Amino acid sequence: MRRTALLASAALLVGLLPLAAAGTVAAADDPAPVPVDRFEGEVPFATQPAEGIFTWGGDADDPPTLALTARSDAPEGDKVLSGDYDISGYGGFTHDFAAGSPAHDWSARKGIRFWWDGQNNAKKISFEIKDGGANGEASELWTTSFTDDFTGWKQIEIPFTDFVYRTDYQPVGGIDQVLGLTQMWGYALTLPVGVQGRFAMDDVELYGKADQSLRASVTTDSAVYPVKEGAAATVRLSVATTGSAPLDEPVTVAYEGAGGTAESGKDYAPVKGEVTFPAGTVSGTSRTIRVSTLKDRSAEAAETIPVKLTVTGAKAPAETPQVVIDAHGLPYLDPKLPVKKRVADLLSRMSLEEKAGQMTQAERGAVGAGGDIASYDLGSLLSGGGSTPTPNTPAAWAKMIDGYQLRTQATRYQIPLIYGVDAVHGHNNLTGATIMPHNIGIGATRDPGLAEKAGAVTAAEVRATGIPWDFAPCLCVTRDERWGRSYESFGEDPALVKSMETVIQGLQGARDGSDLKDDDKVLATAKHFVGDGGTEYGSSTTGSYTIDQGVTKVTRQQLEAVHLAPYQTAVDRGIGTVMPSYSSLDILGDGQGPVKMHARADMINGVLKGRMGFDGFVISDWNAIDQLPGDYASHVRTSVNAGVDMMMVPYSYKDFRTTLVDEANAGRVSAKRIDDAVSRILTQKFRLGLFEKPYADTSGAAKIGSTAHRSVARQAAAESQVLLKNSAGVLPLKKSQKVYVAGSNADDLGNQTGGWTITWQGSSGKITDGTTILEGMERAGGDVTYSKDASAPTGGYDVGVVVVGETPYAEGVGDVGNGNDLELTAADKAAVDKVCAAMKCAVLIVSGRPQLIGDRLGDIDALVASWLPGTEGDGVADVLYGKRAFTGQLPVTWPKSETQLPINVGDTAYDPQFPYGWGLTTLTKVPEGGSATLKALALLAGAADRTGSDRVGRSAVAKARLLVQQKLSSGLTPATSKPFADADHLLLTGHYAEAVNKLTQAYRAA
Repeated sequence: MRRTALLASAALLVGLLPLAAAGTVAAADDPAPVPVDRFEGEVPFATQPAEGIFTWGGDADDPPTLALTARSDAPEGDKVLSGDYDISGYGGFTHDFAAGSPAHDWSARKGIRFWWDGQNNAKKISFEIKDGGANGEASELWTTSFTDDFTGWKQIEIPFTDFVYRTDYQPVGGIDQVLGLTQMWGYALTLPVGVQGRFAMDDVELYGKADQSLRASVTTDSAVYPVKEGAAATVRLSVATTGSAPLDEPVTVAYEGAGGTAESGKDYAPVKGEVTFPAGTVSGTSRTIRVSTLKDRSAEAAETIPVKLTVTGAKAPAETPQVVIDAHGLPYLDPKLPVKKRVADLLSRMSLEEKAGQMTQAERGAVGAGGDIASYDLGSLLSGGGSTPTPNTPAAWAKMIDGYQLRTQATRYQIPLIYGVDAVHGHNNLTGATIMPHNIGIGATRDPGLAEKAGAVTAAEVRATGIPWDFAPCLCVTRDERWGRSYESFGEDPALVKSMETVIQGLQGARDGSDLKDDDKVLATAKHFVGDGGTEYGSSTTGSYTIDQGVTKVTRQQLEAVHLAPYQTAVDRGIGTVMPSYSSLDILGDGQGPVKMHARADMINGVLKGRMGFDGFVISDWNAIDQLPGDYASHVRTSVNAGVDMMMVPYSYKDFRTTLVDEANAGRVSAKRIDDAVSRILTQKFRLGLFEKPYADTSGAAKIGSTAHRSVARQAAAESQVLLKNSAGVLPLKKSQKVYVAGSNADDLGNQTGGWTITWQGSSGKITDGTTILEGMERAGGDVTYSKDASAPTGGYDVGVVVVGETPYAEGVGDVGNGNDLELTAADKAAVDKVCAAMKCAVLIVSGRPQLIGDRLGDIDALVASWLPGTEGDGVADVLYGKRAFTGQLPVTWPKSETQLPINVGDTAYDPQFPYGWGLTTLTKVPEGGSATLKALALLAGAADRTGSDRVGRSAVAKARLLVQQKLSSGLTPATSKPFADADHLLLTGHYAEAVNKLTQAYRAA
């Protein structure tokens, strides 16, 4: 169900609406009001889509309760619409009064009004209307708000001129972004958050007579017009009318160049005049204003020429257009100079306010059309998970970001934005992009070359939409699979995580940053520094989270060996940015106790920037500074002084910038610290080539979701499949076999892509383009019958494939104990039981972490950990049917029970269901010879250690592993599992002889 309410906060809604007192005197020629809702029972309560009133909310508790209540003081009739609410996320109600019938025409009316029973709680209530499009759920949303700061009944009058187009959320959007009023589908109210309340409403009606200023508007083709000095800018004025009707009356536009930093007569020829659109002018007609700039020989910063427009007979443009004479002749603009000199020159010219702006990152949904970008000198914007343009296409992304970049041209030094997204497994916010397996699956491939290719595909698709910065990869070392972010990790072993950091070169290219300016590379982000994968279960204090954003308690040796190690590798690989963790770090014995990472100067300034030599910039996590102790000023100075260079403050960017300036002026944040932060940020912008090419290079857009890109994702999906059990060679399947397919995740693209796909939390169903596992099996040519719940008859089949597992989640929402566990659902268990009782069966577990399967393992012939394979279900089918061999290995230990957690390679007590590194293969014949062969392989591995021959060493360990694993597959014990897991760690750290010795130990213990 598409919701008409903002999913994050009502804080973005526009300002206080003027309230009309009851009994407002109507104009003499005003027509009688037109009733919309009387709330006497004529409109039913319903569920969408249908004609009627329905509620919605962020969770089960957020939708308000509604009733039609008889009241003696009802402003109209006998009943009113009343309700109670207690909203923690978002909630409200909608009346779709034309869901199944022709839309209403409101274009002849001045506005809409209703009676509201005020509670005097000083809370804003948003009111929005649905305009245009195919129906009420494919319309544009236009919004305003009023404040409940009165007691008792009051009539709220809202002229249609007060409504603004929603830039933060649209169900489809992009129809024409003109409030036409000829196709109206309904209205909605978003109720206050964080307060228990009640409301009553009555008599919704249309009032007044529309004048032409409502039906006609004047627009400009841009808000900013950059030109080189001496050139002319052309400002195009257009007139638009509701329904595209000709003008009834003339519209005049007086214009004048006034204000700004450019000087009339010196920097530009005087600008003044008037444009007239006569009565009868066709909607869409345009006129132009020419602004000629004057050339001199001096180097200058950019100068602005606001073109003031005074409109009569129509609604004026929302903004005053600005012609901007580009900055020119200054050293920082010279691409031939070294980056260091360009940074120094630009920094020397900037004011404190401009520097603070560069350290500020806002969410796209917060800046609306983008005027604040120049007003606050913003350095960066981001799209949070699911924050997308409408329509969600590559072209719309590029157009949106180009529009934001254009805004920076109205600043003195025209410093471009750096726009960032969480593209954590492909360009996962974009519908139709290539979605890779999540990192846990990439870790299972044990294929660093493939990780680099996956990063390269992601970078190419992200940059082709105009985005130069990716908040990836996550270098967390997951130590407890109860963590809702487990799947964002490559694995539990820091050695495995380090080996997969080839993804950085896939994203960024050369280690020296020389490829960053290319149209298929992006700036990468190592996150979350440091220890986010080691938080203790039950230590989180964030809402209902149980482990995410909690406390990591470690000795200094554990911190260095497990959690810090991947970051040194990232720095050595030239990572451009680092993001601190929400979590707290408690280094045992240092006397500090748990300290939030965003406040740990010893780790950010001391270890990361100092000891490790990181020369990029540090970006905070989403609103992370708000979790620090103290007041807001303390949050700002503590995090900046700790070494955070840019602050992700999505909706509080104004407060952050103002506070940082105040703290700097008070001497609590030094000028040296601010210059260091801004220098780091500017350095990456120069490396990315943004000063020379700030706008999107969409030449690679045709490759987004292409066959070539999907083939990489298909290979990754195939290599990520871990064959945990394979009795009697059930896998691979044969195309001649009749296969019965069941399970909740066999034919669900959203479930197999997981969280961080199209939206932050992800969702089930066909949410983007791709192939489900079932579709892959069908396309592979298999003789397949599908019954999701295994309700179809099971007789006459050779083998069953049951695909089960998790539904999508992200971050702490997915924490075990926060409404989640590691058990299969009852429906999945029933499907496994029915199919495996009726025939030979293979069970595939599609999940972000291990699921508890031990009680059914004896009845399952083949078991596969499929992880979250992404959009290419063909890759899973490739290994099921033997087109590719099973080669994946467990990136985390598979536990027998939840009580074992945390359980990891290297633990003293280690008795898993399947050990770290486990993964049967169908690649090749297993070596014969038992102990004798292992002895020979140990000698070969020892020689490889001595000569530094990694290829020979890895080959020796791989052969030994196959031999040992075949013997162990009949039954694992603590005596065999521990050395087997240790061997995989030793292999990754280059200790080949020791690895073979551990495998030999496991072999002998079997």
